[in-house]
Amino acid sequence: MRILVVEDEVDLARTLRTGLTAEGYSVDLAHDGRQGLWMARTGAYALVVLDLMLPGLNGYKICAQLRREGNATPILVLTAKDGEWDQAEALDTGADDYLAKPFSYTVLVARLRALVRRSGTAAPPVLAVGDLSLDVAGRVCRRAGVRVDLTPREFAVLELLARRDGQAVSKGDLLYHAWPDEAYDPNLVEARVSSLRRKVDTPFGRQSLQTVRGTGYRLVDDRERE
Repeated sequence: MRILVVEDEVDLARTLRTGLTAEGYSVDLAHDGRQGLWMARTGAYALVVLDLMLPGLNGYKICAQLRREGNATPILVLTAKDGEWDQAEALDTGADDYLAKPFSYTVLVARLRALVRRSGTAAPPVLAVGDLSLDVAGRVCRRAGVRVDLTPREFAVLELLARRDGQAVSKGDLLYHAWPDEAYDPNLVEARVSSLRRKVDTPFGRQSLQTVRGTGYRLVDDRERE
């Protein structure tokens, strides 16, 4: 199950990602409001953990904008603003729950589970593009039923391409998704895509990982060529 954590305290965000990953979640991070809103709009998230006081765009505005757009993803507000008016405003603008800092990690996880139960969110389906499938929860890749071993970075790149089935994805988007805490270097993406082609395309006679000149890459179902 995939969670987005929007938190500008970098150390706290990384700690949450480590803990929630150990709980079996797949966790993406955003460190400012505009980035968080963009990711919440474009990613298939089961839950969003959202700080209120963010640079660029605050959590209240993110909640309100997502709800105006019809995005019903459950949102847990996590913030140092623990006054009753702050809590009321967060809930009124679209948040589903509220937890004040400092917080109990055990309580946080329990509240996330409760939100999943209330929303009826199920485990994410297997992503499939042609005969290439990705079990996101289990981090397992298969081509035509054959398991393909990938590194965590390779899986992250392929996952984003699979979620955007057939669409061009920029190197910048791929870099942020797979290397969110590292310096911008497009060569990292190019190296991983080359490695992926050697693993998921070449041994199976496929050309599903395509370069889109001037943009980045896309993943397509190329079986009709057979």
